[in-house]
Amino acid sequence: MNIHKFVMPEVIFGNGSIHQVGESCLRLGATNVLIVSDPGVTEAGWLDVVIKSCRQVGLKYTTFCDVTINPKDEEVKKGCEAYLENECDAIIGIGGGSSIDAAKAVAILATNGGQIHEYEGVDKIQFPLPPQVMVPTTAGSGSEVSQFSVIVNTKEKKKMTIISRSLIPDIAIIDPETLSTKSAHLTASTGLDVLTHGIEAYVSLAATPLTDVQAQNAISLVGKYLRPSVASKINQEAKTNMAMASLQAGLAFSNAILGAVHAMSHAVGGRYPLLHGDINSILLPHVMEFNLLANPKKFADIACFLGMDTRGMSYMEAGRKTIEYVKQLAEDIGVPQRLSDIGVKQEEIRKMSLVAFHDACMITNPRDITVEEIEGIFRKAW
Repeated sequence: MNIHKFVMPEVIFGNGSIHQVGESCLRLGATNVLIVSDPGVTEAGWLDVVIKSCRQVGLKYTTFCDVTINPKDEEVKKGCEAYLENECDAIIGIGGGSSIDAAKAVAILATNGGQIHEYEGVDKIQFPLPPQVMVPTTAGSGSEVSQFSVIVNTKEKKKMTIISRSLIPDIAIIDPETLSTKSAHLTASTGLDVLTHGIEAYVSLAATPLTDVQAQNAISLVGKYLRPSVASKINQEAKTNMAMASLQAGLAFSNAILGAVHAMSHAVGGRYPLLHGDINSILLPHVMEFNLLANPKKFADIACFLGMDTRGMSYMEAGRKTIEYVKQLAEDIGVPQRLSDIGVKQEEIRKMSLVAFHDACMITNPRDITVEEIEGIFRKAW
C-alpha cells in the first residue's frame, strides 16, 4: 500500500477575509509583526488595510516594502535586519509570489541565521520559523500555501529553490477582492502561472490522488475563468474562481512539486527581471510537447479538464489538442509568445540550460531530460 503525505496551512478564503490578518496573528501568539510587501501592493492600498487590521487588535508592527520582482538575497538580508532590529516575533507577507517568497526567506534567517544561500535545496532548515501569515494579492504563485521559497542569488544570477515543510505558512488568507486592482497583463501572466502549476503537478512523478484532485480542479477553473478575469477587473465571479484555482494549484504543486517548466523558468528569472508567469507561458507548451511521451493518459485527462471533447481520440491525439489549447489561451489573453519577445538573449541559452538541469524542480519532471534537450526546448521557445 502506498503512503501519501499532504501538507497545508490553515486557509481563510473569501471576500473581506483580509481584515482577519491582525486577529490571525494574535491567535498565533504574535505581539510585534514584520509586514513584508512591495511598492505595487502599497500603492493599491492593501498594505494600509493590513496595518489597520493589526492596529485594531493592538499589534505592534514594522513594514519592509523593498521587495522587487523576483526577490533577491540582498532584500532578504535587509528584511531580516528589520525583523531583528525591531524585535519582531511574527511575519506577515502580503503581495504576489515575490513578497511572500521574500517573507518566508526572512523567516528562515530570523531564527536560523547565516546567509539565505545556505538553505538552497531540500530540508536545510534546522530551527522552527516564526509564525507566518500570508496574504496573496494575485491569483498566481500559490506561495501562501506552499513549502517553497524562490530567491535570486545575485552573484551567480540564478534563482535558488528552497524547499522545506517549515516554509508552509501557519495561516493563508485569500481574499479575491485584492485581485480587482491588478492590470490585465498581470492577471494574464499570473493566471498562466496557475495553469502551469496545475499541469506540472498533475503530471509530476510525485503526484498522488491527494494532489491530483487539487490539480484537476485548478486546471478546470483556469479554463473557465482566466479569460473573463483578464477581460474585466470587476468580474467578481471570475476573480473568486481564479483565486480558488490559484489556491488549489498551490496545494497541488506544494505536495507534488513541479517540473521542467519551472526549472527552466527559474534559470531565466535569475538572469532577467521578468514576470515569472510570462516566462512560464512561453515555455509551457514546448515542455508539454517534450513530456507528452512520458504520460499520454494524463495529458489526455487535462484536455477533458479544460472542457474539450476527446471522444474517439487516442491519448497522444488528445494530449496534442491540450498543447494547442494552451497556445491558444496564451494568445487570447495576450501574454508573450517567444523568449526573444521579452529580451532573453540567445547566447545565454547554454548557461541557462546548465542551471535549469540542476534545479530541484527537475527531479519530478515526468520525462528524463539532458542539458542538450533543455537547450533544444529553449531554442524552440526563443
